[in-house]
Amino acid sequence: MTLFRKSSKLYGIFNFKCPRCHEGDLFETPTFSYRKPFDMPDTCPHCGQSYLPEPGYFYGAMFISYIFTGFFSLGFVMVFHWVLGWSLNASTLLLIAFCAVFFVFIFRLARSVYFNLDQSYDPKYANK
Repeated sequence: MTLFRKSSKLYGIFNFKCPRCHEGDLFETPTFSYRKPFDMPDTCPHCGQSYLPEPGYFYGAMFISYIFTGFFSLGFVMVFHWVLGWSLNASTLLLIAFCAVFFVFIFRLARSVYFNLDQSYDPKYANK
């Protein structure tokens, strides 16, 4: 699929790869690891890209996470309440349980989106 080829933004975002070389991992542990879920290396192990260009850099990722979680929550509860006929309380409790399990993924996805929107892929660093 051409949307997820190595040089595309979507590849870097959903594989949690360095936005400059698409080789190095953004996080130290696997995607659904609850051991050190927020730890990132200081630089890319492959190309040397700084993962923290300035203090407070990932502050914008909080807004991406907030917007994504807000719209997802509304859609989730509406589907379970209106389409499947669950009570509002049961739908909300299921949403809370879902978000408790997937909070690490949402956090990492927001950081990956923000970082990949700010930085560009450069093929000369991929082959380094």
